Amino acid sequence: MLAPKKTKHRKWQRGDQIKGKATRLNTLSFGEYGLKSMQAGWITARQIESARRAIVGYMQRSGDVFIRIFPDMPITLKGNEMPMGKGKGAVDHYVAVVKPGTIMFEMKDVDEKTARRAMELAKHKLSVKTKFVSKELK
Repeated sequence: MLAPKKTKHRKWQRGDQIKGKATRLNTLSFGEYGLKSMQAGWITARQIESARRAIVGYMQRSGDVFIRIFPDMPITLKGNEMPMGKGKGAVDHYVAVVKPGTIMFEMKDVDEKTARRAMELAKHKLSVKTKFVSKELK
C-alpha cells in the first residue's frame, strides 16, 4: 500500500470539510487521458491500489499509467468497546484528500477506447464520482 516514508506529525487533526474546487492537479500533465474527480472526498491507499490494478490489468502492459494523488493524511481509529477518553487512537490507514476537479489518474500511449474502458473499471473502485477526460489534440 502507498504510505509516506516519513511524516512531520504522526497523527493529524481531521480538519474542516473539504471546501472549494481543485486549483492544482486539475489539468492533464503527463498523459492524453485522465480520470477526474467530480466531488470531494477521501481516497484510501487501498482504493488507489485497487484502481491502479484494474487499469493495468485491462491495458495488458501497453501504455503508461500515472497516479497523480498520494495518500499522506493519517486516519486514526480506536479499538472496539473503548471508553471515552483514553487519548487518540493509533494510525490505521492513510488517505488522499481529493477536491472536485482533481485529476487522479492519467494514461498515455493507448487508444481512446482502451483508455475509456480502463478508467471505467477504475471508477468503480473509488469512493467519489468521476469523469473521463482527454486532451484536445490540435
